[in-house]
Amino acid sequence: MTKQNSGITRYLFALMVFVSVYSSQAWALTPQQKAILSTGDNDTRIAALNQVSAEGDVSAIPYLQAILDDAIKLKDKQIFMVGDSAVTDVLTGKEVELPEDAEDIINNNQMRGELDATIASLNLLSTDTKVRLESAKSLLGTDPSAGRLALIKKVEATEEDSKVKATLAQVRASIEISSPDKATRLAAVDELGDSANPNNKQILASRLEADGEQDPEVKEAIQAALKSIENHMATYDKIGQVFTGISLGSILLLAALGLAVTYGLMGVINMAHGEMMMIGAYATYIVQNLFLHYLPNYFGWYLILSIPFAFMVTAIIGVIIERLVLRHLYGRPLETLLATWGVSLMLMQLVRSVFGAQNVSVENPSWMSGGLQLTANLILPNNRIYIIAFAALVLLMMWLLITKTRLGLFIRAVTQNRGMASCTGVNTSKVDAMAFGLGSGIAGLAGVALSQVGNVGPALGQSYIVDSFMVVVLGGVGQLAGAVYAAMGLGIVSKFLEGIAGAVLAKIFVLVIIIIFIQKRPQGLFAFKGRSLD
Repeated sequence: MTKQNSGITRYLFALMVFVSVYSSQAWALTPQQKAILSTGDNDTRIAALNQVSAEGDVSAIPYLQAILDDAIKLKDKQIFMVGDSAVTDVLTGKEVELPEDAEDIINNNQMRGELDATIASLNLLSTDTKVRLESAKSLLGTDPSAGRLALIKKVEATEEDSKVKATLAQVRASIEISSPDKATRLAAVDELGDSANPNNKQILASRLEADGEQDPEVKEAIQAALKSIENHMATYDKIGQVFTGISLGSILLLAALGLAVTYGLMGVINMAHGEMMMIGAYATYIVQNLFLHYLPNYFGWYLILSIPFAFMVTAIIGVIIERLVLRHLYGRPLETLLATWGVSLMLMQLVRSVFGAQNVSVENPSWMSGGLQLTANLILPNNRIYIIAFAALVLLMMWLLITKTRLGLFIRAVTQNRGMASCTGVNTSKVDAMAFGLGSGIAGLAGVALSQVGNVGPALGQSYIVDSFMVVVLGGVGQLAGAVYAAMGLGIVSKFLEGIAGAVLAKIFVLVIIIIFIQKRPQGLFAFKGRSLD
């Protein structure tokens, strides 16, 4: 069938649905079919549902949905459909008064499942691709009746969307695995085994249970298919762990980029760096609330505006801290550690006083909701994908600033040899303030990212400060490339170890690995070659 003919067919079906919904006199179901679907035992009603599916009678959907919604009432041999404004006698189509003693149709779980499956199978004829895909997925998650096989085959043959077609093929195979024909069962087993879908695994496993399959060759094929599905699922689980590790590494990278500059430049052990992240997250919270109150129609844009706002706020706070506290303590690392630790406590208490001690809620914009589904057991969340892209963008901007700008030249000069840079006319005091503000601003950007994946509270930064220092030390002081390798390595290794030993033991193992590595290579992955290190 050509694409044009297929499209015409779908629009005809859509017209039929429209007529059936909006014209109470145009139900295609006969009075006898309505009576059978509404009364009698389950087997009789299921047989009638199978007939409706086989005929592809989409005009039956409103009536079937009414049965599911308990909008069909019974009184003796009369059947009533209760609408929003009127009650209709189903058999005559006339408006009537609903008897007080009219009873509900009894639908047990089996019947409700069959009604849902029939509606889903009829929705396969929808002109909307999303509706067809959701219907196919819902059929895959149930135990479809062989009575719907003809309709499924018909839709599969004319389906143009690859996702819908692939899902329908699995639905068809899940039915044909019970076929009396051995060749058909073998073909169905092969089709079900070539995926990582847990539903397929359950279908195949149930076929083996209770001697559902007697043929030795088919049994062997099912066992091989189950092993294949498990291998596929294990592979995608590892891919998911790698993605989660990269996501964690991106957050660690954002958290450590500022430290990679300030620690390498000034030798300051900044224990308040985590609080810069926390302030960045609260800045995002403030912008979110401003949009909710004043620009609710543009709420999806709040996160974009939060990025420069959080950077500016944390950068200014960083410059203030450098000017008021750190400039008097250079060359005394222990004092800087204690001083910045005191600053971190003050900032946490300030946030508690302003926003309260409880966590605040920061919502994801609509474009960050949902995820990219690769397989049935692997969905990559959109917020994590955007954070990885955001971290890559920040890293690129940082690299351009360090390597292509005058400020970057001064930062590299001061980092390699502060005395010589001062002798050549570089204002090292000004460079220190700007670099510390830059590092704090990047920490604020990390807070923006963290607000989209976790809770925002006064103790937010404390969860990442130690990991940030580990990234800097492992990567090499002042090295952007080292920070990237260290952050990604720590993120991926941590997630794999968590899957084996749990979160607590994984953290301990990572710390032991870093200690051993630093013992062997104290300069980190990348050493900064300069006169100060000669």
